[in-house]
Amino acid sequence: MAAITNIAAYKFAPLADLKPLRERLKTFCLERNLKGSILLAAEGINLFVAGQAEHVEALLHELRSLPGLESLEAKFSESTGQPFTRMLVKIKKEIIAFGVDGVDPVRDPAPRISARELKRWLDEGRPFELLDTRNEFEIDLGTFRSARRAGVAHFRDFPAAVEMLPEEWKQRPIVTFCTGGIRCEKAAPYLRSKGFANVLQLDGGILKYFEEVGREHYEGECFVFDKRVGLDPDLHATGRALCFACQAPLAEADLKDSRYVEGVSCPRCYRSREDQKAIATAERQSALARAVNPLPGSVPYRNERPLVVSGRYDGRTAIDFLVAILPQYPLTTWLAECAAGNVRDASGQVVTSDRVVRSGERFVHVQPLAAEPDVNAAIRFLYEDDALIVVDKPAPLPVHPCGRFNRNTLQEILRTVYAPQKPRPAHRLDANTTGVTVFTREARYAGFVQKQFEAGTVEKLYLARVLGHPPWDAIICEAPIRETPGPAGARDVSPDGLQARTELRTLERRADGTALVEAVPRTGRTNQIRIHLWHLGFPISGDPMYRPKKAIGETQTLAVGDPPLCLHARRLSFLHPLTRQRSTFEADPPA
Repeated sequence: MAAITNIAAYKFAPLADLKPLRERLKTFCLERNLKGSILLAAEGINLFVAGQAEHVEALLHELRSLPGLESLEAKFSESTGQPFTRMLVKIKKEIIAFGVDGVDPVRDPAPRISARELKRWLDEGRPFELLDTRNEFEIDLGTFRSARRAGVAHFRDFPAAVEMLPEEWKQRPIVTFCTGGIRCEKAAPYLRSKGFANVLQLDGGILKYFEEVGREHYEGECFVFDKRVGLDPDLHATGRALCFACQAPLAEADLKDSRYVEGVSCPRCYRSREDQKAIATAERQSALARAVNPLPGSVPYRNERPLVVSGRYDGRTAIDFLVAILPQYPLTTWLAECAAGNVRDASGQVVTSDRVVRSGERFVHVQPLAAEPDVNAAIRFLYEDDALIVVDKPAPLPVHPCGRFNRNTLQEILRTVYAPQKPRPAHRLDANTTGVTVFTREARYAGFVQKQFEAGTVEKLYLARVLGHPPWDAIICEAPIRETPGPAGARDVSPDGLQARTELRTLERRADGTALVEAVPRTGRTNQIRIHLWHLGFPISGDPMYRPKKAIGETQTLAVGDPPLCLHARRLSFLHPLTRQRSTFEADPPA
């Protein structure tokens, strides 16, 4: 294979008209099959480019024709293959990221020391400090024997590292060095600005030292930011690899290590699945803490609740439609809302109470400026992957927008945590119920999981604390449940209701007159477990709707601080949308 010529070059000089220059240089390089990167900024140019020798020389000739770059010098090396995969020409604020204003290498440079002069100082044992300004992982590959590490993970950390240097260094000679010299163009003047009186920079950096002097006083290799990874003092690639994940240079032993997975990890950055899960969970919990402090619905806002007319209400009046779909509001309230102009159609026109509605029409209920009731946002993440998000839902917390809740819902909180993704619930769980709740990251996954809930193939297990001691150890309740809600949204048992089946087992009868019951719903009717236990005469402790002695309450959602509804979604099991294997998720019951 023909040798590839590699060049590294930079020059601090005022450059103008950067956008047309970027297009000019990109076209020039692409036409000659050159690859690498060129960074342009108002302060100058920085480049690493490789290709056939004549094309590289042509590029240097082109660059030296630009005002300010006439004296551009390059460091040359050769490789047997192309070390870059593409050609990038970018405009940046700085050609080397430093982030400190006022450092001007053009007008106020630090003096330089040549490679040969530095070697002579080292040969003589002259007293001075040799400061390596590169990142830690670069230094690990090789450096001068007597060098002091700056101790930075990124060059932007250098100003903070300077604050840690010994005070006596301000009176000593200091020589800074880096790979090719560009970082020292800013590091050395910055040191001078901080009171270090005698600072020099190694002209051309390590690569120039290798070229002119060789390996004396240097141990190891020199890290370079391309496929070659490491160069020896003869400027030949050493055959090292680079970890895709953490960018650490890898030796042959690293490549044979079981923790090395190409494109994924190496011995330095490898984490077990347990560690990865713990880190991901901690990050999500931190994001959650930010999303709910304060609660998103605690700030008053104007809410527009969308309402869609289904086929069953086609041809009926608007007031019939509104009372039927949101029965928690009485007729008088809806009449007042229509009269006030708070119900509007898609064009913004007011919907009167006697208007005939049609299937598919979309309305909005405009609600006045108001804050939402508080909720329990102590959400705990149980599992996540590319398709699913599984949480342990606290209570009271509605899963999705409904009634008085829009922003203070599990759905909206998770959308804030996972933005720009919009997780969607795969199933319903009452606001007052705690436990396993499944969300999907994309619509295609939602459809796969939701179909399993609809088909009844999801295995569910709930725990309930009920009032009274059931006389049975196990029983199956198949009482039909009324399809349409009654006052305050309550449903009850009805002979002409929807088929429902719940398998119940008494686990423990307690001295306080309550019992712990395991419930396995085989159908998915609204409030099914609550209704069936209530129908059997053992309502769930804390249920605000299905009260003792077959009474019906006046509210659905409990407030924070109320005695809790003791119903917990303990376990869910279904086919995973990615693996198509059955996955089981569990949440420990609350105290």
